[in-house]
Amino acid sequence: MKVADDMDALLARKRLLESPSCQDADFLARLRELRIWQSARLAKTYEDFHADPRYSPALEFFLSDLYGPREFAGRNRGLARAIRYLKRALPVALMKVLAQALELDVLTRELDHAMARALAASPVSAAIYAAAYRSVDHRASRARQIDLIVSIGEDLSRIVSRAWIGRLLHAAHVPAHAAGFGVLQDFLERGHAAFRQMQDPERLLHAIQERETEFMTRMLRRGAAHQ
Repeated sequence: MKVADDMDALLARKRLLESPSCQDADFLARLRELRIWQSARLAKTYEDFHADPRYSPALEFFLSDLYGPREFAGRNRGLARAIRYLKRALPVALMKVLAQALELDVLTRELDHAMARALAASPVSAAIYAAAYRSVDHRASRARQIDLIVSIGEDLSRIVSRAWIGRLLHAAHVPAHAAGFGVLQDFLERGHAAFRQMQDPERLLHAIQERETEFMTRMLRRGAAHQ
């Protein structure tokens, strides 16, 4: 199955992100500082949606589960085993969400690692962040990152309209945790619950597409730090 093959390739990329060179204490400290800055930027960018109870659960899901540094699982071997198990247990629609979320997780970490290495040796500021962003570039990867976020949201919007999928997720909760796959199961449950509360998901997804694309374009433009 193509989804399974894609996930195997993503797990190979994920292993590179966990190599010894990526575990240096100074590098990890810089990475944490970068992610704190990015989290603050995202919170400010979407503070209007965060203040709206109709959208705040979905926004939290995006910021913590999709665009944030949350790990799917602690070890690649365990993640690969979980994916094989869930591939047999879940419908194609949910496996597609997992595959896209794994790609987004890997892609976001690859970009964060490149950014952390490009940052000047000073506290992260708007000017230092913009300079590193332009230095790294990776325009195609950043555009793909945005597309994945929106695509996952669109898929979740369709999934919540199918009551049987919600019942299946509920029934799978205990078995998945007992089998050691609770991290992936909880991810799907959080996404399903967050989108079930929204009456107009297109509004949030359109805002994400528009605002993140505008941010990328501005960052890649010379003099972005002074705008």
